[in-house]
Amino acid sequence: MEGGLVEKNGERVRHVEKDDYVKRVIVKKRKHCHSSNVKKPISNKALQKLFVSCKETFKGPHTVPSPKYVHKLCHILDNMKPEDVGLCKDLQFFKPENIFKENPRVTYTTIYKCDNFSLCIFFLPAKGVIPLHNHPGMTVFSKLLLGQMHIKSYDWVDPDVSHNLLKQPSQLRLAKLKANKVFTSPCDTSVLYPKTGGNIHEFTAITPCAVLDVIGPPYSKDDGRDCSYYRDHPYTSFPNGEIAELKEENESYGWLEEIEMPENSQMDGIEYLGPPIIEN
Repeated sequence: MEGGLVEKNGERVRHVEKDDYVKRVIVKKRKHCHSSNVKKPISNKALQKLFVSCKETFKGPHTVPSPKYVHKLCHILDNMKPEDVGLCKDLQFFKPENIFKENPRVTYTTIYKCDNFSLCIFFLPAKGVIPLHNHPGMTVFSKLLLGQMHIKSYDWVDPDVSHNLLKQPSQLRLAKLKANKVFTSPCDTSVLYPKTGGNIHEFTAITPCAVLDVIGPPYSKDDGRDCSYYRDHPYTSFPNGEIAELKEENESYGWLEEIEMPENSQMDGIEYLGPPIIEN
């Protein structure tokens, strides 16, 4: 991504067409978003404020941020703009006519990462998908910076209830639908928790999108926070009268089947060259 986000560690994507596509995501930020006399990256006040708040908010594994810190972090994210991370809506990637029809892979970049939290931006081309996946033991703040996307999310029904259900394949678990709607930027920050708030979610881009995620703690296979993927089935596919007292409407629940990593979950990692974070 010329002059802004570039391929990480010189790694090349599989096709020339993809390489050209990546370069179109961000074109010379100094030309489009900054004055030409800027010689080096300058820290951004809003991004720096976000970083400081994250250090206060995330205390490490097996902890959930207190409501006070959640409110503060949401307030900061709600007021953040694309320019705070070196983006702007006039970039070629975000133009409506820029539809990448073949293999619309998702691109991501990491702004900052430590043991307690990470700051990442995900770039979804139109029709791009981040498949249904979970966030074990994690709290995630998502801010849609640019674009329009559909979000579907679930939370597990009480594990004991799911375990005792009959008449459904053993690999399926009952989950409650928490969100199933379209979001358009600018919009409020969404928050998911280890057991609530839609911990299992899926993003589908309607237009090219950029999403800023604050994740605490980050994924770590060694620490038991590996990512699992799911396929959802309507509740009516495997109805069960034993949980009638739990259900308000069939559409409120679904069966989730754990699956292998989908092919469309593969992403291209790129280097972040936006405004830097200053560690004190």
